[in-house]
This record gives sequence, structure tokens and C-alpha cells, in this order.
Amino acid sequence: MALKQYKPNTAGQRGLVLTDKSELHKGGPFKKLTKGLTKSGGRNNFGHLTARRQGGGHKRKYRIIDFKRSLLNKFATVQRIEYDPNRTANIALIKFDDGDNFSYIIAPQNLKVGEKVVSSDKADIKIGNCMQLKNIPTDTLIHNIEMKPGKGGQLNRSAGTYSQLIGKDSEYAQIKLSSGEIRIVRIECRATIGMVSNPDNKNIKLGKAGRKRWMGIRPVVRGVAMNPVDHPHGGGEGRTSGGRNPVSRKGFSAKGKKTRKNKRTDKYILRRGKK
Repeated sequence: MALKQYKPNTAGQRGLVLTDKSELHKGGPFKKLTKGLTKSGGRNNFGHLTARRQGGGHKRKYRIIDFKRSLLNKFATVQRIEYDPNRTANIALIKFDDGDNFSYIIAPQNLKVGEKVVSSDKADIKIGNCMQLKNIPTDTLIHNIEMKPGKGGQLNRSAGTYSQLIGKDSEYAQIKLSSGEIRIVRIECRATIGMVSNPDNKNIKLGKAGRKRWMGIRPVVRGVAMNPVDHPHGGGEGRTSGGRNPVSRKGFSAKGKKTRKNKRTDKYILRRGKK
């Protein structure tokens, strides 16, 4: 997808850069694969604010995505590629050839309307096909990767992301993630061939604060603009820069300190990412 710039008829359009959606489906979603989406505004069941900077935003319907690709050995035809307001990637509506069953899947790059896709251990190495890692050749680019067999894809689901299968043994496959991290997963886990669609999503410029509000994201107040009771960076005579190493509102380091505590799964990470 290409990027789309606008003639600055208004101030909000001057810096606006969006992705071109002219090739996507123009109508609404497939009704049987949608459900209502309620908003919490960052509040829990007591009404207390537990996640800050959430609220408002445009009303959405949730599209039910088939991350498991559980219908095996059944070919499906891509009906259309759609925009999904709940994720950065585009989605594809597929219809199975043996009946009136439909599914939404994460759309890979270069997947075209009318192409056939299948979830099978004997499938061709073709964009959109899903199979177990033990049946995928090394150096293949993959996405929507399971971390536990049968759980459904969890890795590489956002726009433009992918992993590379770099090695296999009798029990585990080694995959290199976009961040540079090398991780091992069971070879029985399933993955989809190709890279996730909409790679230009990272180049979007919203142009105005209101567009961020449409997405349900409220403003962020700097810690140095607060009082000491509200933030460790607050207070001081005149304008200050915090007076200490940057920390979060609760005092945790905000500049790259490792916070991971899940030692149980450390053995599955062979190398950390670049970041």
C-alpha cells in the first residue's frame, strides 16, 4: 500500500499522511463474523481508573479473526481485503470451497482477491498458506506464529511484521523475530507463510490531536508539569527537567531498565532483541 498525502485545505491536513485504502473493500464488514465491542475507558469493575489515557474514540465492531486456522485440508478463496479498525494490519475474508463457511484471517502482503489459501501440513509454500513449522523450509518468512500448539497465532500479527525460520531440530524450531530476538517454539506450532500486510502503517502521520482522540487515546501530561504529589518529576521552582534519572509515575526507570520477571520461559529465548 502506498502512502497518501493531502492538499492542505485545513491546518490539520498540512502534515497528514495516511495509507491509501483505495484497493480495500468499500462496504461494511461481514456481519456474521462481527460482534459488539464495549469500552471500559480504562476503568475496572469498581469504576476505578486502572489504565490511564483511554477514553472516547469512534464506535467499532469487532471482527472475529481465525488465528488458529483450524479447518484443515480445506481450500478457501479470498473474497476481499478489508480495513480493520481493531488492528494495524488488514484482514482478508475467505470462503471455503466445500460450503458456505467464511472466516477472517490476517491478510499477508501481496495476497490478491481470488487466490486460494489452505491450512494443511501438505500445503505448498505459498503466501497465505498455514502449516506446522516442521513442514516449512528454513529461511522462509512467516507470521501469525503459535507459541503453544493449538493455541492460535500470537507472534507477528501487526502491520508489516514477520519472522524468519532459521533452524529446526527434532523438537524445536528457531525463529528470528523482527526485533532481532531469536526464540525457540515447538515444531508442532503452526505459522502462516509471508509477511503481514500494510507495511506503511509505521509512516502514518496523524496531523492533528483530534485524530488521536478518534482512536480512543487521550492526552499525555508530562511528569515535569505536575506537582510532586502526582509524579517524581513534579515540582521545583520555575521550569525544571526533573532533577533525576527519568522514571515512571510509580518510580520505575523509564529508560531501558529490564523489567522482565518471567524466568519460567527464559529458556525459550536464545538471544535478546536489539531494543
